[in-house]
Amino acid sequence: MQYAILIAGLMTLLNITAGTAATQPTADNIVARSLEVFYYAGKDQHARISMRLINSQGKERRREMTLLRKNLDTGGEQRYYIYFHTPADVKGTAFMVWKYPAREDDRWIFIPAIKLVRRIAANDKRSSFVGSDFTHEDVSGREVGDETHSLLGESTLDGRPVYRIESHPKARADYARRLSWIDRQRSLPLKEEYYDARGELMRTFTADEVREVDGHWTTTRRSMRDARSGHRTEVVYEEVGYDVGLTASLFSERYLRRPPRQWIR
Repeated sequence: MQYAILIAGLMTLLNITAGTAATQPTADNIVARSLEVFYYAGKDQHARISMRLINSQGKERRREMTLLRKNLDTGGEQRYYIYFHTPADVKGTAFMVWKYPAREDDRWIFIPAIKLVRRIAANDKRSSFVGSDFTHEDVSGREVGDETHSLLGESTLDGRPVYRIESHPKARADYARRLSWIDRQRSLPLKEEYYDARGELMRTFTADEVREVDGHWTTTRRSMRDARSGHRTEVVYEEVGYDVGLTASLFSERYLRRPPRQWIR
C-alpha cells in the first residue's frame, strides 16, 4: 500500500512539473509579447512628447514633439511620424519611419533649414535619435529575431514581478549584450541594460511611470542614461491617445514637408 501511495505521489509530482514546464513561456515568447505591447498598442497612436537632454553637469536642453504611429494590416508593418515643435533650431523638422517585418526599415528626415528630405541609411538605425541617448531603433523598435534570447529567471523590480531576459544581437551592433526586466503581468519592459564586448555597462533604459491609457498599459515617462558620459535623456508622454483614426496617407513625403495640421498643433 505504501509503495502504491509513493508511486501515485511521484506521478502527481511529474504531472505537475510537466504542466508547469508546458505553461512556462519561452524567452522568445516573452520578448515578442513585450515588443507588441510596447510598440503596437491599439490600431494607431497620437502623443505629445517632451524630451529633456541632461548632461553630467545638470545642464539641459528641451524638445517638444508630436508622435503619430499607425499599424497596417500586413503582419507587423507600421508607419511613424515625428514632428518637432521646439526649440527654434529644430522646429519644423519631421522624421518618418516605414517599418517592415523581417527586413530593414525605411527612414526619412525633413530638414527645414535647407528644405530637404534626406533618406536615413539602414545602418544608422542604432545611431543617436536627434542627439538624444535613444537610438532610432529605440524609437520604432526592433524585431524579436534580431537577437537570441535566454530566460534567466523571475524576480521583482520596484515591487513588480518581472522576467529577466538576456539578449545577444545576431548581427554586428553597438552593444554585445542586453539585459531586460519585463513586467510579467503587463509585458512592458521596465528596465534594460546594454553592455559592450568587455562586459562594461553602456546605457540603461528605465520605465519611470506606467499608466493605463485607453485600455493599454503605456510607459508615460521613460529615460535612457549613457553610463560613460553621464548624459541622460528623459521623455514624458503628456498627451496620449489610441485608435484616433489616423490614415496611412499621412505618412508620406508630402506631409514631411507640410505637416498635417489636424494632428500637429
